[in-house]
Amino acid sequence: MKLLKLILYLFTFMYMFSLFSLLLIRKHIFLSLLSLEFIVISLMMISSIFILFFYSSLYILVMMMVLFVCEGVLGLSILVSMIRFYGNDYLGLMGLW
Repeated sequence: MKLLKLILYLFTFMYMFSLFSLLLIRKHIFLSLLSLEFIVISLMMISSIFILFFYSSLYILVMMMVLFVCEGVLGLSILVSMIRFYGNDYLGLMGLW
């Protein structure tokens, strides 16, 4: 039980650290996407621990992984189209921040 709490604390720390880095690093879209992927990985690990201990079905994990892969592909396609259109991946050029 102590190991489970330690693992949950570790993934919660990973989630908080990646959320903090997403808030601080806003210069490049690639770094923002990388922070978003760390958030997704930590949420996936936290939810997989809870699902494995409280439910016996793994279909929810597969559905979540499919959604997270789609989110990553969408982010990379936005990155590629932005690099082709603007020539770099600076978020300051778009006027969003």
